[in-house]
Amino acid sequence: QPQLVESGGGLVQPGGSLSLSCVSSGFGLEHFVVGWFRQAPGKDREGVSWIVVSNGTKNYADSVRGRFTTSVDNAKNTVYLQMNNLKPEDSAVYYCAAAPAGYFFSVYSDSRWYDYWGRGTQVTVSS
Repeated sequence: QPQLVESGGGLVQPGGSLSLSCVSSGFGLEHFVVGWFRQAPGKDREGVSWIVVSNGTKNYADSVRGRFTTSVDNAKNTVYLQMNNLKPEDSAVYYCAAAPAGYFFSVYSDSRWYDYWGRGTQVTVSS
């Protein structure tokens, strides 16, 4: 059964860093776009980053550009989200999701294009 599992969340002080991992099982990621989304209490789910696994094309939300980096390890079927200079407003449950590649890249900021979702990992930025 296709599955995505996130890990790496936790509590960090403002200005700190965390690295999230998203591992797939039951399917390979080579024909997918993997996105990271987040949702804070009382807020809509927000796209954070998305990467085309086959060629590494990537993009970020304006709110995280320059602070977050997404990358792929194809051998491990894993996508990473390195988060630096974290701010309290980054606190949320972070989800990874996979969507079939091949559409216009701009659509992948929309969570409705994603077929597979992990259960999420909590990130809390607080002093």
